[in-house]
Amino acid sequence: MTTPATDPVTDPATIAVLIVDDDPLVRAGLTMMLGGAPDLRVLGEAADGSQVAGLVDALAPDVILMDIRMPSMDGLAATEVVRAKPGAPEVIVLTTFDADEHVLRALRAGAAGFLLKDTPPAEIVEAVREVARGNPVLSPGVTRRLMDRVAESGHDRRRAVALARLEALNAREREVAVAVGHGGSNARIGAELYLSVPTVKTHVSSILAKLGFNNRVQIALLVHDAGLISEPPR
Repeated sequence: MTTPATDPVTDPATIAVLIVDDDPLVRAGLTMMLGGAPDLRVLGEAADGSQVAGLVDALAPDVILMDIRMPSMDGLAATEVVRAKPGAPEVIVLTTFDADEHVLRALRAGAAGFLLKDTPPAEIVEAVREVARGNPVLSPGVTRRLMDRVAESGHDRRRAVALARLEALNAREREVAVAVGHGGSNARIGAELYLSVPTVKTHVSSILAKLGFNNRVQIALLVHDAGLISEPPR
């Protein structure tokens, strides 16, 4: 169930977090861990994915730490529901196995990344901060493993679908999308493509809108599906 914070007034600089896990010990540990950071505030807890949409409406968290395996509605379905909402919070998926095949579905649904449950506390705290800033929390090694999984099945059909979707982009947006697929920051993409950082941000926003996406991880996955990830950014 939920454990709302007692003080409804939140500092605008504070990152509001909702914790979703069916294990009360995990929830308690995460609450204690995040509560020790001055810029983070745990708004509440949920024991099942079916509770998440209502809590998002009631509490308006910035970030959700979401377990995958829960009894009634799992974290994947809950992520899909939450990320379809206007102004949706960022979602970090919690998992026990770094090769969990369900993580890819969560990323496609709009999760900002994932963490292993045995991730050191300081890294979990920093990951929450990063996704609140709009940055995915996927290491290059993890990203490569996930994308390799994409290539293992249905490659030709997926590539055709991805290429068709990318036709919605103009030539410059396609270049930016490929650079995002290579993991480039806005500053790096700007330097490589001779664009200002604000211009890169504008292109990324346009790409997200045209493709119906809500974060850069989804752009990277689509570019990889299309077989463009091997193209060096120009």
